[in-house]
Amino acid sequence: MRIKETRSKFLRVRCDDCENEQIVFDHATTTVRCNVCGRTLAEPSGGKARIKTRIIEVLG
Repeated sequence: MRIKETRSKFLRVRCDDCENEQIVFDHATTTVRCNVCGRTLAEPSGGKARIKTRIIEVLG
């Protein structure tokens, strides 16, 4: 029996305004804002989230 792999990933992103790094889910269903300055980092789009900032690293 084969185990199905998920296509979802977590992403480490860096805020363009304050350089804060945080981890977001690539299929976010709500708007994700920076914990420090409040800038929008990701917006839901019905599937994969629309990432509005720089992706630093893709986490398994």
